[in-house]
Amino acid sequence: MRALLVVNPAATTTSARTRDVLIHALASEMKLEAVTTEYRGHGRDLGRQAAESDDIDLVVALGGDGTVNEVVNGLLHAGPDPEHLPGLAVVPGGSTNVFARALGLPNQPVEATGALLDALREGRERTVGLGLTSGTPGSEDEAVPTRWFTFNAGLGFDAGVVGRVEQQRERGRKSTHALYMRQVVRQLLGEPHRRRGVITLEHPGDEPVTDLALSIVSNTSPWTFLGNRPIYASPKASFDTGLDLFGLSRMSTTAVARYGTQLLTSSPERGPRGRHVVSRHDLTRFTLHSKVPLPLQMDGDHLGLRTSVTFTGVRRALRVIV
Repeated sequence: MRALLVVNPAATTTSARTRDVLIHALASEMKLEAVTTEYRGHGRDLGRQAAESDDIDLVVALGGDGTVNEVVNGLLHAGPDPEHLPGLAVVPGGSTNVFARALGLPNQPVEATGALLDALREGRERTVGLGLTSGTPGSEDEAVPTRWFTFNAGLGFDAGVVGRVEQQRERGRKSTHALYMRQVVRQLLGEPHRRRGVITLEHPGDEPVTDLALSIVSNTSPWTFLGNRPIYASPKASFDTGLDLFGLSRMSTTAVARYGTQLLTSSPERGPRGRHVVSRHDLTRFTLHSKVPLPLQMDGDHLGLRTSVTFTGVRRALRVIV
């Protein structure tokens, strides 16, 4: 087997020595080429090269969710073709690693490497569904490029939090859960659409749902982790179904306290409930429109402001070693 290892040198939970150990372990089992990313989007370029190659069987992403997202978008630049494209393996190296943990992989890179090698020896893999976003025909965002996401996307509040965290990281702050929580509070205090939202959900065959203040799209569950605590905004979301939507029509102080508590105590059997909650399961295609430009995030990556985004759930999009 020939494999390409895409290494993010800025991964927050791996040192240079740890990465060398992981590379040595992987190279002992396969013909391995390791490439260190040098710029934003480099993982996507490497994934695309692997997809266009005739002799790469596997791409291993060593890094956080951002690295995984870049590699996936490179592998699928011409569309999904699980039978002919290289498979994907993930060695988590970020601060959260939602995609890897949702797949059931260990959160520690050394343990995850051992699990990966076991999976390769035993031939364990699964074909997962992914989310795809695109500009909406007839909107000012019509020309926005399509982009894949592995576990989550959001238009509005949560994307604003992601943007704030990215700004702090650019200033040298470490990506910690405490940093995220501080930015959640600051985003909430500065949110101009807390009591009456500006987002409309349009789904073919259903009446539009208007005035959403929060919209989170999930491709799997849990949606994220707070430390080791999983958060289930859409408990039924799965790599084997379409996309799920969790929305709130109100984000007053009382509503945030109520639904925030429900999120912190959520489980695979029970997510947030109440008259301000909007929940949709297994959607194939839908659109979120906003009356004003709002931030968009995918897999924890801030992508600027949008007024309209179309989401598509693509089943059986990519082979993953588990």
